[in-house]
Amino acid sequence: MFLKKVAIAGAIAGLMGSAAYADCGPSGKSVRILGSDFPAIQAVAGQAEMNCSSGAGEFTINLRDNTRDMMNQALTPNPAEYTSVIVANSTLTQLMNDDLVRPLNDLVEKYGQNLQPHQLITIDGNVMAVAFMANSQHLFTRTDILEQAGVEGVPTSVEEMVAAAEKIRAAGIMEHPIAMNMKVGWNVGEMFNLFYFAQGGELFKPGSAEPNVNNAQGVAALNSLKSLLEYTHPDHLSHASNETQALWEAGQAAMAIMWGSRGGAVLDDEGSTEQVTANTLLSAAPTAGGGAVPAATLWWDGITIAKNIPDEDAEATFAALVSGLNADLMVEHNDKAIWLIDGFQPGPAAAGVAATAGSGAKPYPMIPFVNLMHNALGSELVDFYKGDESAEDALADVEAAYRTAAKEAGFLQ
Repeated sequence: MFLKKVAIAGAIAGLMGSAAYADCGPSGKSVRILGSDFPAIQAVAGQAEMNCSSGAGEFTINLRDNTRDMMNQALTPNPAEYTSVIVANSTLTQLMNDDLVRPLNDLVEKYGQNLQPHQLITIDGNVMAVAFMANSQHLFTRTDILEQAGVEGVPTSVEEMVAAAEKIRAAGIMEHPIAMNMKVGWNVGEMFNLFYFAQGGELFKPGSAEPNVNNAQGVAALNSLKSLLEYTHPDHLSHASNETQALWEAGQAAMAIMWGSRGGAVLDDEGSTEQVTANTLLSAAPTAGGGAVPAATLWWDGITIAKNIPDEDAEATFAALVSGLNADLMVEHNDKAIWLIDGFQPGPAAAGVAATAGSGAKPYPMIPFVNLMHNALGSELVDFYKGDESAEDALADVEAAYRTAAKEAGFLQ
């Protein structure tokens, strides 16, 4: 895939310089943006609106949870419901599978003077997205609680997390000291990926769409996860990013595996207390099973332009979105993301993603059928976590569900 770990790590190391705003393209056109609702995307979409809405015929922004569940349906009509969807690794392939986004080469040439080469997500010679931030899961810890429980140092492995959690529980400090994004569906699938990749697993057999999760690495990944879940809140299967961040800011967790994009919000002075923020440390994702690879996946988020819209709407949308992807955006929003934008100055909120990328975390795979596997993982592993099924049986169910979906989609015979 185009976006390599070294590109993300290099961007995190610090991008310097400044750039002037691009223009907003043809006036009087329609700009309709769909994206996930978190601070970095709020900043990018808001900057585009501030720069270019006055000259647009229409300028709307819809930021919400679970955009992946509606984006293909929204872009299928002609004209599409949105002119742009802000995507990540996996959702770009989801849209490309249905031929719903357009190549951006001509628009990059016309409006991309301020874009950096590592921002251009290029597939088969076509720029299909423009990345503006990097992301990864990593470890959040409360150093004061670890010290209170007699834990020396910050855990670097799942095994050390479990040992620390047991000390915290035994000391009566917290009954449920660990938080993770384990909401049934996409999050369950993603958490498996983290620990499966850390164990050296590959989702598919080499060079094929054949599933490859019902094996020793898959069982080890599930067992690693279950060892952590022994110390999470009983409602962990309903917890996604908003819930885990809320637990953290309320002082109800001592260790968490959360997204780096939540780092700025956790460390700021809103919604929490000085005791929590002052003692929160962001570090690399833990290893598992004695390995050296962090249990994490490297991601990017970026902009796409819909295929089924008039060319002038596409041009105005692209121009508006890239108009703010420069050093000026960093003046107000530097700490809201691990930006891949010229002018980013890494601060404490970037430390966890930087350490995870530098320790060899694997990128989330951008292959056409990965979403089918992710969906199967998210639905079929729940019985294992509930204690109703063995790891082997759950993984066999995953492979069976994936095969059915892959055959229907034409990836398997």
